[in-house]
Amino acid sequence: MCGMGRTGRLFASEHDDISPDIITIAKGLGAGYQPIGAMLCTAEIYKVIEDGSGFFQHGHTYMGHPTAAAGSLAVVNKLVDHKLIERSDEMGQKLQSALQDSFGQHPNIGDIRGRGLFRGLEFVEDRESKQPFAPEKAINKKIKKAAFEAGLICYPMGGTIDGVRGDHVLLAPPFILDDGHIDEITDKLSTAFNQVF
Repeated sequence: MCGMGRTGRLFASEHDDISPDIITIAKGLGAGYQPIGAMLCTAEIYKVIEDGSGFFQHGHTYMGHPTAAAGSLAVVNKLVDHKLIERSDEMGQKLQSALQDSFGQHPNIGDIRGRGLFRGLEFVEDRESKQPFAPEKAINKKIKKAAFEAGLICYPMGGTIDGVRGDHVLLAPPFILDDGHIDEITDKLSTAFNQVF
């Protein structure tokens, strides 16, 4: 979910100068047009496979057949040629500022963080202590329902502290969003938060 430009870099690891031995990619590579997955690896790992069996086992659903390969190539070309990765970084900074302006002092928002167009808001019972809501309050489920009713599809989840406690919402808008969409996101979140909190 955090690859293929979503965070403002082609891969999230680039933000921290990490050079993974292996990267797996799928969702963003096909952009929903075609199921495809890929493994990117260092030359050293590739050589071990090549000099070993020469065979890389993978499943049929995400097989790299010509249609899937052509679809993913078109997606990568769009990301690069239209500078959508850079745009993700730029618009992500605008989204972060808008979220901070709208909810940075909200008594039930513990943190607003992320990179590019991959942002999260943490829900807490008390902003100062970061005390989470009791799991039985199902805050993330209530936010999901209220946001959907307000016209915003987002990705709330629970159990993010220890598998049981902790609520948040993930925002991952499309790379083509504009300033008006950012206003729409904050307005609709505000409607949802007012209803739930």
